[in-house]
Amino acid sequence: MDQDEDSQAPRIEARTLYWRGTSCAQIARLLDVPYSTIDSWKRRDDWDGAPVAVRVEAQVHDRLMALIAQPAKSDRDLAEMDNLARILERTARIRRFEDSGRDGDLNPAVAERNAKRDRGRRKKKDEKNSLSPDQVDRLCAAWDAALFGYQRRWHAAKRHRLRNILKSRQIGATWYFAREALIDAITTGDNQIFLSASKAQAHVFRDYIVQFVKDETGVELKGSPIKLWNGATLYFLGTNAKTAQSYHGHVYLDEYAWISRFLEFRKVASAMATHKKWRITYFSTPSTINHDAHAFWSGDAFNKGRKKADRVEVDVSYAALAEGARGPDGQWRQIVTIEDAAAQGCDLFDIDQLRLEYNDQDFANLFLCEWVDDSAAFFTFDELKRCMVDAWDAWPDWHPDQAAPYDGPVWLGYDPALNQDCASIAVVAPPAVEGGRYRLLERISFAGVDFQAQAEAIRRLTAKYRVEHIGIDMTTIGAGVYELVRAFFPAACGIKYSVETKSRMVLKAKHLIAKRLFEFDAGQTDVAMAFMGIKRTATASGRQTTFAAGRDRETGHADVAWAIMHALDRLDFTAFDNDDTLASGSTAGQGNIMELF
Repeated sequence: MDQDEDSQAPRIEARTLYWRGTSCAQIARLLDVPYSTIDSWKRRDDWDGAPVAVRVEAQVHDRLMALIAQPAKSDRDLAEMDNLARILERTARIRRFEDSGRDGDLNPAVAERNAKRDRGRRKKKDEKNSLSPDQVDRLCAAWDAALFGYQRRWHAAKRHRLRNILKSRQIGATWYFAREALIDAITTGDNQIFLSASKAQAHVFRDYIVQFVKDETGVELKGSPIKLWNGATLYFLGTNAKTAQSYHGHVYLDEYAWISRFLEFRKVASAMATHKKWRITYFSTPSTINHDAHAFWSGDAFNKGRKKADRVEVDVSYAALAEGARGPDGQWRQIVTIEDAAAQGCDLFDIDQLRLEYNDQDFANLFLCEWVDDSAAFFTFDELKRCMVDAWDAWPDWHPDQAAPYDGPVWLGYDPALNQDCASIAVVAPPAVEGGRYRLLERISFAGVDFQAQAEAIRRLTAKYRVEHIGIDMTTIGAGVYELVRAFFPAACGIKYSVETKSRMVLKAKHLIAKRLFEFDAGQTDVAMAFMGIKRTATASGRQTTFAAGRDRETGHADVAWAIMHALDRLDFTAFDNDDTLASGSTAGQGNIMELF
């Protein structure tokens, strides 16, 4: 034994005695070492925190070394050495299992069975969605290297069965959870289930996963659901998942605050994760305080129907949840604003510029995680959510993945950018039969793009669709785009804003939405927010009623809503004469609806 080993011997012997149940005071007397030294060794080496496998290994090691050092060994000594070696093998397997969670690391029979199964799969010439161990390691390393601080906190919170995250837009939540689920699937073989307001939105998860794997390994995952070589399956579902109760796995529910009848849908979604091994992750930007998702977030839904003694108080303030916290209802919650994301490494935003582009209410909702009170909005969320559908299932004649996605006629609406706002184009399909529904097939937004580029985007849409009408706001800077569009579409209609024109367009949209004669994909939550941003107000003179979207200028952030209304302006307004269906949005409700103003 060299000098270093000799100096460590008392420390190792003291640790062994402690693990055998000897107190620090007794050890100090037995080894003639000061009590303070024994106590210091205990705290520095964390004797209390050592796993059982480590404690066993240490004592087995000491005994085995003593037997090996004996010059003459009896049969009994050799048998004991053999038993001790087997114990070391078992503890080594336990430690590998604690790191990996794979049953094969704990049980050699399972490992052999899995290896045999994997060898059989490798022999299949037509094997799909297979990754080698090196490719799995590469994906794990690439995933870890790209994480921001708040995303690492989300990963650490995996120890909680229920995670509920209220987050800013565009901070990479869908991107992160797609990758987290993939890494979990390829390393554990667990199923992953992705749910969203629409199937199109759920497939954003799939797009992120497929692109990540292809970029890092060159392997292109196929299918929907994606079935991996190790038995894991990745499911991508919309709100029609009510028919999918046989699925089971870890559940990710995206933008849950925008799902119609969320609490009802949640019962079905959570049933897929009934077993205790499965996790459920909810994450969303907030919608309105009247949405039942708000009751779920605040804990009111948990308390409903419980005895007073069983009710809990959940602190959902930003101060309580900025770092993440587990509430008395079992949910781990966190609020992550755009400012939090920037402070924790996400350098993708110019926050000052965003504050210029959005009014205070929209900025607070979209980026500071504040729920909206839509009681003052002319278009309420209750009526808008009835217009939200899962387009992939509800529109059999709509094929967004094809070069010509729709065969019927469409109407286009264009809303120009004013100062810092975005310009938007909406593609609306009118109904094929009288009394049918108008459908938002596509919307495009621009920021910082010149007139010619925006006009060219409209031209490409005329090649993609059978366009019958283009409505363009030409009140101010839109006149430039209008002139360019007329060069290739002479029938384009220029819209000059006035109080009457604005009221006419808003009331048309109000009629269609209130009657549920307008539909858009449920994943397009920005459309709902744009309509809710429109409020009734007075003109500068105070003599007339008009509509505004949160700022002094007329359009504000509701550019997508105005673009839709420009497309719908072709609709014959006289068809609404003597229609009193708008009474809910007005103090009047009879005669020609222009009398509302």
